[in-house]
Amino acid sequence: MPAQTIPRTSAERPKLALAVVLVAVFMDMVDSTIVNVALPQVQRSLDAGDAEAQWILAGYSLTFALALITGGRIGDIFGRKRVFLTGVAGFTIASTLCGAAINPEILIGARFAQGISAALMVPQVMSIIVIMFGQRERYKALAVYGAVLSLGNVSGPLLGGLLTEYNVFGLHWRAIFYVNVPIGVLTFTGAALFMPESRSDRPLRVDLVGIGLISLVSFALMYPLIQGREAGWPVWMIIMLVAAIPLLVLFHYSQRYRDRRDGSALVPPELLRHRSFVIGLVILLTLYTGLASLFLVLSYDFQQGMGWSPIKTALSWLGWPIGITATSGFAQRFGATHGRRLIQIGLVTMSAGILLLIGLMTGYGPAVAWWQVATPTLVMGLGMGLCVSILTNVVLADVPEHSAGAGSGVTNAILQLGAATGIAVVGLIFFGLASAGPATAENLTSAASTTLWYHAAAFIMSAALAPLLRPARRPAPVPAP
Repeated sequence: MPAQTIPRTSAERPKLALAVVLVAVFMDMVDSTIVNVALPQVQRSLDAGDAEAQWILAGYSLTFALALITGGRIGDIFGRKRVFLTGVAGFTIASTLCGAAINPEILIGARFAQGISAALMVPQVMSIIVIMFGQRERYKALAVYGAVLSLGNVSGPLLGGLLTEYNVFGLHWRAIFYVNVPIGVLTFTGAALFMPESRSDRPLRVDLVGIGLISLVSFALMYPLIQGREAGWPVWMIIMLVAAIPLLVLFHYSQRYRDRRDGSALVPPELLRHRSFVIGLVILLTLYTGLASLFLVLSYDFQQGMGWSPIKTALSWLGWPIGITATSGFAQRFGATHGRRLIQIGLVTMSAGILLLIGLMTGYGPAVAWWQVATPTLVMGLGMGLCVSILTNVVLADVPEHSAGAGSGVTNAILQLGAATGIAVVGLIFFGLASAGPATAENLTSAASTTLWYHAAAFIMSAALAPLLRPARRPAPVPAP
């Protein structure tokens, strides 16, 4: 069915479909962060090592990133509703397996399955938004999408803390995975009822060569970063890291060739001709290397170093979702006219928040109180609400409808690859610093404070790139009847 002829049974159908897919987005983002606060308990319960703990976190983001672009293109080819339903079903089943895991290997494997399923599910969301809504409505829908993305990203740790601390139904940490099951069932039912089917109006084929090359690039980067420290950095791991560069160049040329041959490139080269798309992707990549890994560092320091409970740890981050809620509405209201400026202000505010957190942890050490930590996280939340909820709209604003799935897949892949890369790099720094000294609260807090400078650099670099985005453009006025 051509993308332009989606059936609508009523004016409310697009809104109902949007609500359903945004539940899926929230579930995905929560699941990518909910493990952070429970990870020390998971590690002890399953007798997992540090590298295995990193794989439990990064494995989801890595497989998600590897398959996202493919998932978006598959939706363009075979139908976005069909692929979305497949992804939701797989995600629900994989979540059940995660909750039932009896050793680290099973949990890591189930997390991989979650990531692959999410890669089928999530790209269809932005594709459906682009297809279902006109220009004026699309901006509002994408702004709501960005707000849900932000809230889901930071609600996970709080939900994880609550479920773990209060041992819901006697499930301990396993509840953080089982909670996805009823949500997944409801999402599947809603999508089956309200989501319209659509696919690209251009004949497309699956780019198997592109899939293979981009998978090799990601694996060549991630595996050494996560396993390198424990393996003692053998020469072959260094070779893997170096090999990622020529593989990436080869992927670029393969996409140009595939596009000229039949227009079915995994990453259509035309996407890279839009400045805001490219700069926005760089900002998202840089920003999310700091966002996803921030809670990993704080969770280990607060629980293992300072002896905080999961709920106390989660409460120290409560200011983050409060800040996002306070400013995301303002960003959505003025993003169409002042988007670039708001993004820059938001990123600068996040940079100020992380610098304040470093100052507090350096000054107070293990004696820092949870409410003191909540202050800089509130500042970071205020900044995130200003920028992330509209940054997605800026990135995708110029993507043509026939490449909606590919553009959505690339955007989400960059976001998740940034998350996985951040966890790998920050884990390498933090666990390396922590293991170099005695197992004391002072040493762990010192390692955390030093590692947080990576996050400060990521936020500051993102802020420095924001002025390169194109200025926001007003939606076209609706003609008078």
